[in-house]
Amino acid sequence: MTEKHRCGWCLGDNLYEAYHDEEWGVPVHNEQKLFEFLILETFQAGLSWITILRKRENFREAFDNFDYKKIADYSEDKIQELLQNSGIIRNKLKVRSAVSNAQHFIKLQEEFGSFDHYIWSFVNHKPIQNKVENYKEAPATTAISDKLSKDLKKRGFKFVGSTVMYAFMQATGMVNDHEVSCFRYKKVKQLSQ
Repeated sequence: MTEKHRCGWCLGDNLYEAYHDEEWGVPVHNEQKLFEFLILETFQAGLSWITILRKRENFREAFDNFDYKKIADYSEDKIQELLQNSGIIRNKLKVRSAVSNAQHFIKLQEEFGSFDHYIWSFVNHKPIQNKVENYKEAPATTAISDKLSKDLKKRGFKFVGSTVMYAFMQATGMVNDHEVSCFRYKKVKQLSQ
């Protein structure tokens, strides 16, 4: 049996490979799932994605299954509890930004009808199909992630720099950056149509 060709960035780690094979690049339109990726990507800023993946279940438990309505109402006591939780990234600014980002997420929903409608409008509601030969050639930012980052910051979001937002776009399928030789490239492309 021939081995499946995967994108080079995920090779050698079962958790990374499973994430690559099942989630990465698949278009996401569920509000709670979009918020989950937003939170995880903001915590990832300056760290490796595998670090976040390994702590994902801890984040899920600590942050009420990424229920943005609950997170938006977190008290100072809850924030202090999170800052003592060794299972997550205990960065004070990132923990506080999760709460304020949840509040801004709700405001965006009110303004645009859904976060999904807002975020996907940056790609005209259709995933961008790149043709990446080698994952090392994929961009870290694009004009779209720059624009998205700028707009989110203007609306009060934190830890949403262009690199973070491009990673969010890749994770949620707004852009298909699977290597063209990867077995997931065509499958993800089909899911996008």
